[in-house]
This record gives sequence, C-alpha cells and structure tokens, in this order.
Amino acid sequence: MPDPKTDNPSACFAEFIADRDFPCLGAKSALANGGIRVIAARDLTSGWNDLAIHRALIDWAHSYRDDPSGFRSLVVIFDGPGDLDEKQFEAALWDRLQSLADKDAWKGMDYDPRVCADPRNPHFSLSFAGEAYFVVGLHPRASRPARRFARPALVFNLHDQFERLRTSGRYERMRERILARDAELAGSVNPMLARHGEVSEAAQYSGRAVGPGWTPPFRDPRSA
Repeated sequence: MPDPKTDNPSACFAEFIADRDFPCLGAKSALANGGIRVIAARDLTSGWNDLAIHRALIDWAHSYRDDPSGFRSLVVIFDGPGDLDEKQFEAALWDRLQSLADKDAWKGMDYDPRVCADPRNPHFSLSFAGEAYFVVGLHPRASRPARRFARPALVFNLHDQFERLRTSGRYERMRERILARDAELAGSVNPMLARHGEVSEAAQYSGRAVGPGWTPPFRDPRSA
C-alpha cells in the first residue's frame, strides 16, 4: 500500500477507492472512467490553497456543463494535520468551505437556483460558479471506515449528477446498494445519511454523527 507521507496522493486515493470493501459505487465508477481529479494542498486548517481550490471548482463546474456524462469528483487532499479528532476536523472543514463560499460571492458568482444557500434548509447545498456541490470529508480519525483516509481530504461532488440519476430512475437502487455495502463494512447503518430534501445535507459533510438541532458554523453571503 502506498505511504501517504511519501507517495503521490492521487495514487493513495485511487487505492483507497479501488479497495474491494469501499462502499461508494459512484466513486468506483468515477475512478474507473477517469472522472476523479486530485489537488494537493498544504494544511486543512489554513487558507493557503483556498484561491487555487476555488479556481479548480470553477473550472470543474464549467467542464461539467460542457460534458455532463458519467460520475466525477474533485478531490482536495491536504498534507495534514493528521491528528484532528472528529470535532476538530468538522470545524476545519467548515472554515475552508466558508472561505470558498466567500470567494465565490466576492467574484459575483450566482448561486445555483436549484438549491438553497441556507444550511438549515433541507434543500441546502454549496454552490460554486453557479453549480451545486455536495462535500464528503475524509480524515485519519473518522469513526466510519468509509471516511477514514490517510490524510484530511474534501471530496466535491456535483449535485446535478445525482439529479440525473434520479431522473433516469437509477438513484434509489444505487443508494440501497451503497448503504448495504457501508453497513457491511462498518457493522452498522450510517445514521447521518438522508436524501436531499429530507434534511439539510450539511450534517453529512464531515462524517461526524450530530443531533437534530445541529447547525454548521457557516453562512453564505448570498443567503437571504
């Protein structure tokens, strides 16, 4: 297995996804079809790479509009810190997302009208360059095995690809298979997973189990 401290982070992430027990079938499909782009960054608790990450999100949104076929993910892998507990990781994740949202608003980007900017709303999603994104956080001390990666990482998934799955009638079947695989890996069903529109997806981003009254430390400048 690659050593995350010395080897290419792209290779480490590819091996993580390719593992036979990794539950997310969408990620496996993206990997198999060249739909994963990895960006290396310094420190999850620092804004050092935020401008570069935001530029990549804009480019990713534009390229998806040009060709919306297949699964794809933009993955930001940070050098560290590797010792954050789940609460610390959650706080750092939202710091980065707040910084990215602030930059999107400052550049005058429209919010994707298909989703809501209020993280308390069941239809909440992040928006960069007018395209909605769902984020999956990974880190070494995650309680769920599927979220336990050797380095802190943020996986940005375009919301529209899930909506296309729903339109084609494939979403529910894939979701059931992923949930079953995740339960087999972890020994229990992930209590945080929910469909978009039932509860705010913000509670799912970091991977930490939170209660029904939880709200993230986040406010998009474009929210009403």
